[in-house]
Amino acid sequence: MPSRRTVLAATAGLGAAAGLTAAFTLTGTAHANDRRLRTLIARMSLEEKVGQVFVTRVYGHSATAPDQADVDANLEELGVRTAAELIARYRVGGVIYFTWAHNTRDPDQIADLSNGLQRAALQQPSGIPLLISTDQEHGIVCRIGSPATLFPGAMAIGAGGSRADARTLGRLAGRELRAMGVRQDYSPVADVNVDPANPVIGVRSFGAEPEAVATLVAEEIRGYRSAGVAATAKHFPGHGDTAVDSHYGFPVITHTREEWEKLDEVPFRAAIAAGADSIMTAHILVPALDASGDPATLSHPVVTGLLRERLGFDGVVVTDALDMAGVRTKYGDDRVPVLALKAGVDQLLNPPKLDVAWNAVLKAVQDGELTEQRLDESVLRILRLKTRLGLFTDPYADPDGVRRTVGTRAHLATADRIAERTTTLLVNGGPLVGEGPLVGGSPLVDEGRMVEEDPLLPLSPRAHARILVVGADPASPSGTTGPPTTVLAAALTELGFTATPRSTGTAPSDATIAQAVAAAGEADAVVVCTYNVTATSPQRTLVERLSATGRPVVAVAIRNPYDVAHLPTVRACLATYSWTDVELRAAARVIAGAVSPRGTLPVPVQRADDPARVLYPIGHGLTY
Repeated sequence: MPSRRTVLAATAGLGAAAGLTAAFTLTGTAHANDRRLRTLIARMSLEEKVGQVFVTRVYGHSATAPDQADVDANLEELGVRTAAELIARYRVGGVIYFTWAHNTRDPDQIADLSNGLQRAALQQPSGIPLLISTDQEHGIVCRIGSPATLFPGAMAIGAGGSRADARTLGRLAGRELRAMGVRQDYSPVADVNVDPANPVIGVRSFGAEPEAVATLVAEEIRGYRSAGVAATAKHFPGHGDTAVDSHYGFPVITHTREEWEKLDEVPFRAAIAAGADSIMTAHILVPALDASGDPATLSHPVVTGLLRERLGFDGVVVTDALDMAGVRTKYGDDRVPVLALKAGVDQLLNPPKLDVAWNAVLKAVQDGELTEQRLDESVLRILRLKTRLGLFTDPYADPDGVRRTVGTRAHLATADRIAERTTTLLVNGGPLVGEGPLVGGSPLVDEGRMVEEDPLLPLSPRAHARILVVGADPASPSGTTGPPTTVLAAALTELGFTATPRSTGTAPSDATIAQAVAAAGEADAVVVCTYNVTATSPQRTLVERLSATGRPVVAVAIRNPYDVAHLPTVRACLATYSWTDVELRAAARVIAGAVSPRGTLPVPVQRADDPARVLYPIGHGLTY
């Protein structure tokens, strides 16, 4: 892969909170609310304060009656049977929802779970509501799936380049989350993805230009805030230039301080200016910002020196998940939460062993290593956010609101229209030739956009009635969409073609490739879904063999747009930036000519044979 330097260049439980309900109103002044919050904090036990800074996973679809398998998982990992028991034992301030923890079956169930969690929290002595969160980035990271509305991911929005679409995404997605009782979203990603080989950010980023990323980050945050949901810009100080995934290793970012200021800092400044309620730290090492060897999450110079003091952020700082390898390589699980709080963070997200982390923080305060005053500062920020989000006055999800809000026809139609504006046509002519960004015949200009001679797309049901759809079928980000080949084939069939899906996977065998080639003989055209193609990928062999049949081949890069550099034989190539249904349906409409492609690359694509040279620059995109 190219060098990074190439681009761098409901009712129960209310009694417990009844005394607080009247006090915490959004109409009061910030000063008055702070005075009341400080009074509440003064009445809290040390154990309650420690609990407030933790945000944890918990297994099950119900707060009190999870399935037996989830009871067993809770007992093994958390030492409790249910979420209600966890809240009673640890007085946690927040819970994060995961698909794999069986929290997100459907919108009605999610709302019921949220309400059960809030009842359990409000029944505790201080009656403090929970801040329920999730990672709903859209695109390739989504915890809540269909029938909730799924929007294109960040890089797709970057390809569309529309500030209005970014804000609309935040507003509508935020409304749906709030309707289900989720008040904090760990989105948007504010990282500038300048490393094509980045294994953890990639299409989760809006793009490779700091100012463009900053603009869309700010608009999405404004959308979430208008819906009453806390948006979280991540991953500070910037995770866009790394070839190591911090889930599994410890990335080192070699940017100079000047490079950081020009590249990584820009979107976070914009996020703060747009009113970001929270910012998530990254488990990365940036020696130019802190030479101690500590990850940013545990770095006082990074969290307090840069984020708090230089950028002036006084909102909630949340760690990335504390079960990730990037934060556990240097210190034990008992030291990490204490060091994070000393660095200046407020929320400790998903420690691998909650009892170890919780007791470590408690002991640190009791021993004087961490002052209770410092703990109170974080608790105050957390309670301020809960106040702003209306949790003290209206903590419950309304079941009728779920039906009125989540996955409505209007929201789904809006997501479809946004996706149409993001689909990017990279190639539409002959095979790759020459050195420049254009492919096939001589470029023509059509209203400021490049088009090509002898185009293959759009396909016509008369000339290409039978379409074979083959390729990769990665698992759905939310568990509710796909598989991609089937979705794409169904969408093309609805548009007048007879399309047949055939999954060949991300690493097709010789036999699988031969079967696909044989099936292509019965088709008038072939559509291939590609997923992270490399120079030695069997997917590349599949595309070459299909092209050799003489049948027109259309490649659809369903994750990274960089695939196109490794597909020199295709006559047409689209980038969708993700493989959820909304992107795939939009791609089908572009292939069929029902809509014209409008997206342009938000990242450059380097040549496969010479990564130091750009094949397609930022802004490249063809149209009809």
